Amino acid sequence: MKKCISILIVLFTIIACSTASKNIASTDNAAGNKKGSDTVRIANDSLEYEVIIIDNGFSTWLASRAYPRNYYSLAYLENKNYLYVTEWNNRVLQPQRYNRNLYEMSIDYRPDIHYGYEVNYLIYNYMIYFQNTYKQKLWGYVPSR
Repeated sequence: MKKCISILIVLFTIIACSTASKNIASTDNAAGNKKGSDTVRIANDSLEYEVIIIDNGFSTWLASRAYPRNYYSLAYLENKNYLYVTEWNNRVLQPQRYNRNLYEMSIDYRPDIHYGYEVNYLIYNYMIYFQNTYKQKLWGYVPSR
C-alpha cells in the first residue's frame, strides 16, 4: 500500500508548458497481477505534460461510480481541482500533521494552464476516489458516489 501510494504521487505530477490541443486517455489493467493494479495515463500529442495514476481499483471505480464525461463543466472541474490540489500540497508540507504515506509529493497543477477536459475530469475523479477510499477530506463537500 505504501509503495502504491508513493508511486502514485510520484507519477501524479503534471509537467505542463502549453495549452494542449488533443488529449489521449488510456486505461491499462495489469494482466496477471494478483492485486489488480490499475494504471490511467493521460497525455497530449506532443507529450508536453503527462499524468499517470496508479492505484488499485481506480479504473474500476471510474467506470462504475464516476459521473459520465461532460456531466460537469470544464470550469467546474478546473475550480475543484485547483482547490483539491492546493489542499493536497498544503498537506505535503505538513508531514508531522498528515500521513506521509498519503501525501508524499506535491502536485504541479497551475490554473493558468489549459489542460483540457479529459485531464481535469480524471484528476477530479481521482481526488474524489482518493478522499472516499482513504477517508480524507481535502476541501468542501465530497460526493460519496
